[in-house]
Amino acid sequence: MTANPIDALLAEKGVLLADGATGTNLFAMGLEAGEAPELLLETAPETIAQLHQRFVDAGADIILTNSFGGTRHRLKLHHAQNRVFELNKKAAEVARSVADNAGRKVIVAGSVGPTGELLIPLGALSYEDAVAAFVEQIEGLKAGGAEVAWIETMSAPEEIRAAAEAAIKVGLPYTYTGSFDTAGRTMMGLLPKDIHGVAEGLAEAPVAVGANCGVGASDILASLLDMTAAKSDATVIVKGNCGIPEFRGTEIHYSGTPELMSDYVRLAVDAGAKIIGGCCGTSFLHLAAMRQALDGHKQPKARPTIETIVERIGPLRNKAASETTSGEPRRRRRG
Repeated sequence: MTANPIDALLAEKGVLLADGATGTNLFAMGLEAGEAPELLLETAPETIAQLHQRFVDAGADIILTNSFGGTRHRLKLHHAQNRVFELNKKAAEVARSVADNAGRKVIVAGSVGPTGELLIPLGALSYEDAVAAFVEQIEGLKAGGAEVAWIETMSAPEEIRAAAEAAIKVGLPYTYTGSFDTAGRTMMGLLPKDIHGVAEGLAEAPVAVGANCGVGASDILASLLDMTAAKSDATVIVKGNCGIPEFRGTEIHYSGTPELMSDYVRLAVDAGAKIIGGCCGTSFLHLAAMRQALDGHKQPKARPTIETIVERIGPLRNKAASETTSGEPRRRRRG
């Protein structure tokens, strides 16, 4: 197993800043709707390098490779299923070139998203075939210089396990995050407090677990409270969306301001997160503000309540998950 870079940098810095959005920023940089971001690695690698560079310039400690849809199952939608290894290797190489020139330690995390297929018995994909598909992807990421497999935006516990098992087979440390976007659970019913046990029994434990994407900053902070209450010593990731998506004409705009995302960072630190970043809608400007907020808030203050989060960040858009950290039922709120 490759040495784990996250724990080493956490020991030095206390809390790490992960990068912001890939997709929404690439759309702003010229990606057309319906195009595969991964194919830009061949047609416009300088655009991907610029994406990573802007996040590094904004202060990111961790940058994610442009490989979210890098399994054969996702790439087949773009007739690229036979180029899994080379596209993932290129994704890691482009990120690696930026990280190596940063003048400080920047971790290259290999983004591994869901296959888009349902596993048996709900769908046709077997667990073994899922593991094989993830192995193929992660081998490419490792060959290109990724230091950790960053398994993200997952819904099904079995798919998380398959990706984790693949990372172990390839010899990369791994993290995983679920997207708690359905009444406080993942689409497949996983609760935030149960995220820690998903990889139980595997040969290697995850470096960190947590939540990403979802429906907004308030909701992911509510999920964070549940995750850190369930296992207070875990290294927990939150990579929340930049506010709430709103249609303005035909374009999607995210409501989060740099000020809101700064407050999200402070609350995330107070709630026990060790790796904090942004997901959909999080721009380089947002991330720079988040860096400043994190640097000014190294020591956690009082653990926030749901009421504090709602007061400072805005209403929950999802039904609240499970219970409060005190064990009392949460008041249900609708956005």
